[in-house]
Amino acid sequence: MGGNCRARAAPPPRPACSLGRSRGCADVARRRTLFLLASCQMLHSPRFLLILPGFPGLLRCAAMSTITGTFQLQQPLNYREGARIEPVDGDHSEETYEPATGRVIGKFLFSGEKEVDLAVQNAQAAFKIWSQKSGMERSTVLLEAARIIRERREEIATLETINNGKSITEARIDIDTSWQCLQYYAGLAGSLAGQHIQLSGGSFAYTRREPLGVCVGIGAWNYPFQIACWKSAPALACGNAMVFKPSPFTPVSAVMLAEIYHEAGVPKGLFNVVQGGVATGQFLCQHPNVAKVSFTGSVPTGIKIMEMAAKGIKPVTLELGGKSPLIIFSDCVLENAVKGALMANFLTQGEVCCNGTRVFVQSEILNSFTKEVMKQTQNIKIGDPLLEDTRMGALINHSHLEKVLSFVKQAKDQGAVVLCGGEAYVPDDPKLSGGFYMSPCVLGNCNDNMTCVQEEIFGPVMSILPFDTEEEVLERANNTHFGLAGGVFTRDIQRAHRVVAGLQAGMCFINNYNVSPVELPFGGYKMSGFGRENGEAAIEYYSQLKTVCVEMGNVETLF
Repeated sequence: MGGNCRARAAPPPRPACSLGRSRGCADVARRRTLFLLASCQMLHSPRFLLILPGFPGLLRCAAMSTITGTFQLQQPLNYREGARIEPVDGDHSEETYEPATGRVIGKFLFSGEKEVDLAVQNAQAAFKIWSQKSGMERSTVLLEAARIIRERREEIATLETINNGKSITEARIDIDTSWQCLQYYAGLAGSLAGQHIQLSGGSFAYTRREPLGVCVGIGAWNYPFQIACWKSAPALACGNAMVFKPSPFTPVSAVMLAEIYHEAGVPKGLFNVVQGGVATGQFLCQHPNVAKVSFTGSVPTGIKIMEMAAKGIKPVTLELGGKSPLIIFSDCVLENAVKGALMANFLTQGEVCCNGTRVFVQSEILNSFTKEVMKQTQNIKIGDPLLEDTRMGALINHSHLEKVLSFVKQAKDQGAVVLCGGEAYVPDDPKLSGGFYMSPCVLGNCNDNMTCVQEEIFGPVMSILPFDTEEEVLERANNTHFGLAGGVFTRDIQRAHRVVAGLQAGMCFINNYNVSPVELPFGGYKMSGFGRENGEAAIEYYSQLKTVCVEMGNVETLF
């Protein structure tokens, strides 16, 4: 399954206490004790973490650690007509987990055909209201939603970490890019316009940019809240409604976005959430009143969605998997190249579709690069994702952990050398013993024919491949069915632009990797999908053009 990584480098850990060893720290200790005693009760409040942003780093760290292993779902996860609801035909339930502990945090019902139909009908009714509002009116609501997300940043990030397993540091960055996305499209909403075209004889034509109707968003489990924002913000800015289906592995946070939109002032039903699996997705894609489908996930599922949408002649946006190349030339700034390789492989435990997992290193610096990458990889702190100094949390579930570990074993069988990591990891904290952890892995002695080099692993596994010449590495980099991303590290700016021009990939980086602000369009080539998310380009995929021809004289006829 593919996903989205749009993160800048993680900030350094916060100091444990900045108040010194005087009365200030004593006060922190007292407040810490009181808070820890109350943390479990606070956890069940809808706004349980709003108190945290103003607290010192040590207190927040301790409180987060206490939360791990305590959260339980208590409310329905579907959202329709402005409220959380249980699906009317939910006859199948699934468990959802806390990856950090392996603990079941609750059960939820999958939505059947009746619930999907009600959600689409409700969205249609809201669309009739929303689509008649001016761009500035829509902008005002989106800005308010962005403000609420920013205000509830700690709460949302914490629940994202609990249900997904990534570090709280990364989750905060995800939430920041989420509200930034809404803010960005709020800025574009009031500027959406067509063209005026002058014709002969005083006649003229103009175009109108109009919404599509009810759009469907289907999200992935690696960036649950962020993906929901990336799909809904441009859709709503253009005047559409959306029915969103999260991954059944991470059902918790999308319904929070629905509540935030409602609080911000959208019509009831403009953003509905339906939980479910394959069948629920089929009902959405095949619904006659759905105008467009945007999907983030695996290539096989993307193919099926495209087939279903084709029967209704529905446009689709597909953000699928990748096996992206990261090319390190010998004239690079080695320190930056190493940092870039870590960013390209180990964010969100490696569960990122655009990761640069094929790391091509020019032979002259292969040994020095590999040595430094191994050193820094071994220093990555694995453990409780809610602790401030954790840099790698847990993979999404046990079956996925086993799958990633099997890729490492297969790589060894095919002749690769495990330079570090690649094993199941058990943190010292007893409450984390059931979690889905592994040590980040660097593979050496790789070649282009190995499975670990050809297939998307979707875990913390880096494959290092030596190369000699620019022409050689460019050909090898493009020798894949995927085309999502690619990167190059070099001091030679002409070479850098020449190489990225030759890369068959939709998102390319020069002297950095996995930084993608919301202003930039994101999407792939080849089997990595088509359509774009973010940037002005996304507007094209959530709107349609109408041409109006105006005759100012008499009609000329051939009859």
